[in-house]
Amino acid sequence: MMSFVPYKETNGTKVGSTRGIGIAGFLEGKQLLVTGATGFLAKVLVEKILRIAPGVGKIYVLIKADDKEAAAKRLEFEIINAELFRCLREIHGKEYHEFMSSKLVPVIGNIREANVGIETELADEISKEVDVIINSAANTAFDERYDVALDTNTIGPFRLMSFARRCEKLKLFLHVSTAYVNGQRQGRILEKPFGMGDTIKRETSPEFSANATPILDIESEIRLAFSSAKTSWDAPLVQKMKDLGLERAKIHGWQDSYVFTKAMGEMVINCMRGDIPVVAIRPSIVESTYSEPFPGWMEGNRMMDPVVLLYGKGQLTGFLADPNAVLDVVPADMVVSAMVAAMAKHGSRSNPGMHIYQITSSVVNPLVIQDLAKLIFQHFSAFPCMDAKGRPIAVSPIKFFDDANEFSACVSTDAVRRNERLAAAVSNEKISRSLKSFCSRSVEQAKHLAKIYEPYTFYGGRFDNTNTRELMVEMSEEERRSFGFDVGSIDWEHYISDVHVPGLRRHVMKGRGRSIEPQLGAIP
Repeated sequence: MMSFVPYKETNGTKVGSTRGIGIAGFLEGKQLLVTGATGFLAKVLVEKILRIAPGVGKIYVLIKADDKEAAAKRLEFEIINAELFRCLREIHGKEYHEFMSSKLVPVIGNIREANVGIETELADEISKEVDVIINSAANTAFDERYDVALDTNTIGPFRLMSFARRCEKLKLFLHVSTAYVNGQRQGRILEKPFGMGDTIKRETSPEFSANATPILDIESEIRLAFSSAKTSWDAPLVQKMKDLGLERAKIHGWQDSYVFTKAMGEMVINCMRGDIPVVAIRPSIVESTYSEPFPGWMEGNRMMDPVVLLYGKGQLTGFLADPNAVLDVVPADMVVSAMVAAMAKHGSRSNPGMHIYQITSSVVNPLVIQDLAKLIFQHFSAFPCMDAKGRPIAVSPIKFFDDANEFSACVSTDAVRRNERLAAAVSNEKISRSLKSFCSRSVEQAKHLAKIYEPYTFYGGRFDNTNTRELMVEMSEEERRSFGFDVGSIDWEHYISDVHVPGLRRHVMKGRGRSIEPQLGAIP
């Protein structure tokens, strides 16, 4: 276990050392391999590195594609042409594409395949050149089928770490995890690594004796999942595999298969690392950028966002949540700045070990759910969404429920009223049937969101971030200006009202119709 060093409050005094960590110097000329690079967080990371450290070497970008042409197209469309990179386009002007092409190397690969799917010749090249491996690939669905979640989140890190052990110059393996790997732990949760076979049920249920608590054997979990699975994706089998993942997670003290398989992924990495320095970054709920490269950028519908958008569009008046609970939220740009700082610190010192950094807000700057709800209400009252006829959609303060049945009844009643109101405005029977079907789908969507988010909207854990704050102390003043990640400095009213919700409406809603399709489980 890593030692716990209490954080010393600075009372506003300058804490950055003169020399700092040496982030810029570390990045100069380094070759990186990034998995999951077309995903939300990894894109913010790539943009940050290229903008702040243009002297970085090649960044090998692992992309799932059928051939080189398809990989190059994905790189061009999903990264190089993405709005996120507009500051880099302004910096480099006409040379932008030339600069990006000189830095980004598309690599056909898949962490669900042997040798992470990289063809032999290129794998040999990368193994001789790469200095840092960043694993940001993950299956983030809370209710994924168990075999699929295991293959990506647990076996995937095994495959990538196996590749890492071949790399001749490797200075660091950085793994993007999630703070919620802590499962059903309560109270103040420290930044501690997992050992192989650790089970949270034994920690949180003292009534269980050591003999009575099930043993967590990862190999057995994999055999169980794949012996139960078939290649078929028919609905009954898919649901069976989803139920299996949830069942196995709860047996061992985790709330769903996503965080359970991510925790097992950490265990695998810790077991395999040998002399390779490893950093595990555990962010909580990653949302839109706070300030860099510009405020409010995001991609996809993150965890809390489907609820926010359904509420703003008048499709949801309340939610299943404890209003006094804390929703642990962090902006994406702060997460990547912490990643780069930790990368430089441990990559330059070549200190073997499993170093954990929880990039979280619940201890130092908690966002209480009822306060969040007030801010969202104020925003949509001042800047309402418009209906199909261009009329403002009125919202009322969000209601909170602690009983799933009461919530379901409220959602159903609201849907009936909304359907009657909409149907009365049209005389076309076909449109009326369509509206009724839409309202029915929105009810099921709201119930589904409430079910899978319930462990998080009633969560009692607070994530300690002492290691992360100590990392800030080691940085120079210049580094803290360029790579700041002080979550304690976040002004939640400004972030939610002026940055996040406007960014959500601009980048995710994009003027689309009333239906909001969420990407579930978008915690990194």
